[in-house]
Amino acid sequence: MIRVALFEDIKEIRELLTEAIQNSEGLFITGAYANANDALRIMKRDRPDVVLMDIQMPGISGIEAVRTIKANFPEIQILMQTVFEDNARIFAALCAGASGYILKDASPERYLEAIVEVAQGGAPMSPVIARKVLTMFQGQNPVSPKEEYHELSQTEQKILGHLVKGLSYKLIADECNISTSTVNFHLKNIYRKLHVNSATEAISKALRQKLSN
Repeated sequence: MIRVALFEDIKEIRELLTEAIQNSEGLFITGAYANANDALRIMKRDRPDVVLMDIQMPGISGIEAVRTIKANFPEIQILMQTVFEDNARIFAALCAGASGYILKDASPERYLEAIVEVAQGGAPMSPVIARKVLTMFQGQNPVSPKEEYHELSQTEQKILGHLVKGLSYKLIADECNISTSTVNFHLKNIYRKLHVNSATEAISKALRQKLSN
């Protein structure tokens, strides 16, 4: 069971997402809040696995909340939600520790997919944002030309390519005509071969080293 905490200041959206999560098998909503002012207390009390965080809220902003939550509860995965693809703020949220983002015009089904994806170690984001993440990694973690990687199989390269494009695990499974559990299996092998621990780092290395198809 994936435990989800929701922070959203717009009542209609908050209620819609709460209902969608409550009615989804495998998900449990620990609480829905109009602001993140008490985020740390809420995290300590409810221990969610995933936080769905609005990027702009009254009081403490979503970006500030992400930074605070990750500093105290690094195991909690945070999925940002925003009205439009504001690259600067989304990138700031990712730098603060968020695992991905979703646009608010996404369907409830896509929200649920993204929550599960983040809980499983994924990082839903667009290629534009992925490239900004790449720039950050290039600045902080320069790669030696002598650094060697285990060769990825053709299937792994294809899956990694779809990940770079921002596809969800479900869409990757559909594109490759395999199950989502098989996608997870291949991604674990990809992470191991690339010596990374997350989809964000895998995307960075894929773009930088041109490892994907």
